[in-house]
Amino acid sequence: MLEISPSKVARVIIPARMLDAKTGRWDTPLDDAEPDSILESRPSDATEDELRSYISDLNRDEQASLVALMWIGRDTFSADDLEEAIETAKAEAVSPTADYLLGIPLLSDYLTAGLEALGYDAEALIDELMK
Repeated sequence: MLEISPSKVARVIIPARMLDAKTGRWDTPLDDAEPDSILESRPSDATEDELRSYISDLNRDEQASLVALMWIGRDTFSADDLEEAIETAKAEAVSPTADYLLGIPLLSDYLTAGLEALGYDAEALIDELMK
């Protein structure tokens, strides 16, 4: 059984999508694109800090479920193996969960896929939070 509410997962997906969409800073465009036409990651952007704080504030069970969902979305585990994935996440947690998850490229995609593999409508959950 999932030990985190799907709504909390959606609260992670939203800022994770923003982070996934950003690029590193660049000062010399290689083409005629306007420098402001892409999303740049800037030190003054609080999105990552806020997401890191949100994940860190989750309890151990919620953090393990979040990692398990990411693994399911990444096809490391199947949806049928949710309990095993959660137990593995708890057993293998050696660094802060926020550090681990924020180091995963495409985190938002994996969490979305993980929710959907478990039968949740991730986009509906996200839409509800955005209202």
